[in-house]
Amino acid sequence: MVVRNSVQRSNMKSYSYLIIGIICITILLIGCSSSVTTVTPIADDQGNIDQGNSGEVTIVIGAYSVAKDAIEELLPLFQQKWLDETGQKVVYQQSYEASGTQARAIIGGFDADIAILAMEGDIDTIEAAGLITHDWRNNEYKGMISRSIVVLGAREGNPLHIQDWNDLTRPDVRVLYPNPKTSGGAQWDINAIFGAGLKLSEQKMGYADEKYAKNFLSQVHANVESLDKSGRASMAAFEYGVGDVIVTYENELRARISKGIAYEIIIPEHTLLIENPIAIVDKHVDNHQNREVVESFYNYMMSEEAQNVFVKYGFRAVNEQVAVASEDQFEQPADLFDIEYLGGWDYVRELLYSKRGIWYQVLADL
Repeated sequence: MVVRNSVQRSNMKSYSYLIIGIICITILLIGCSSSVTTVTPIADDQGNIDQGNSGEVTIVIGAYSVAKDAIEELLPLFQQKWLDETGQKVVYQQSYEASGTQARAIIGGFDADIAILAMEGDIDTIEAAGLITHDWRNNEYKGMISRSIVVLGAREGNPLHIQDWNDLTRPDVRVLYPNPKTSGGAQWDINAIFGAGLKLSEQKMGYADEKYAKNFLSQVHANVESLDKSGRASMAAFEYGVGDVIVTYENELRARISKGIAYEIIIPEHTLLIENPIAIVDKHVDNHQNREVVESFYNYMMSEEAQNVFVKYGFRAVNEQVAVASEDQFEQPADLFDIEYLGGWDYVRELLYSKRGIWYQVLADL
């Protein structure tokens, strides 16, 4: 086992911070471009957009960064579908941010018609602000657009022989995951590590012990190299050589492997089911007077065509037909638990992410 001394660790971290700064600038530059027609709608003093009779209609999309590649492939497909059905051209205004950042932007004035985010809690905050007025979970998909699982990613050949969560506590392993204050993906990651700690305590002690799980999370976090703003930024850092293993969405690694990047996916024995929500933002849709096209876009996202695109980018489908057809493409974890095992989102937000929650105790080394 190789153990780095404090000087080596400090030098490595300084180098890592330099690389991360370069990555952030690169991501900002890349994020400014898009292959899909994008416009900024002109609104009146009340925020209303006159869709008019010009033969064009606008959809404003606010999404979390990890979903960007799949969504951008789907936009021209829906654009053609709507044109064929109505003779009207759809143009898009798009924004891709870390999930929590995106939710705050929508509440703060970004007038998205559709929110596609990492966590249902981020949709709930938009609803609590009065912008969503319908029961967004009331459909056969319970308001979800995609699924994934939390996995570990290593470089080609898995040089440090990472096999499970316990390996992330080794002193020779540098870990990456994003910041849960800004990233919904990070909260899934933290929840998965904490949940794995509960599962391990069940095996050792006969019951799920939150103190044991907190200590386990602390041991993993002690090896974290950096806390990036979003899951996509964390993945970019890993691609630039920062860290030895990344805690991330399965789809992030599968999408890169499909492009020929030689990563190894390690599925822990105990891991968490990720469910990503989508919702129509009623107040903005009413202001923009575009409900018909927005509802059609929403329904299209659940279609077999759209769900197969999500599968192409490594997500697990919510559409049952597509889920069954693509089942052989995905390895099933030995023990897959969901957010309800942890007590549900309300309990998790209070237990882990409140001002005195376990996550902030871990950060403060308490």
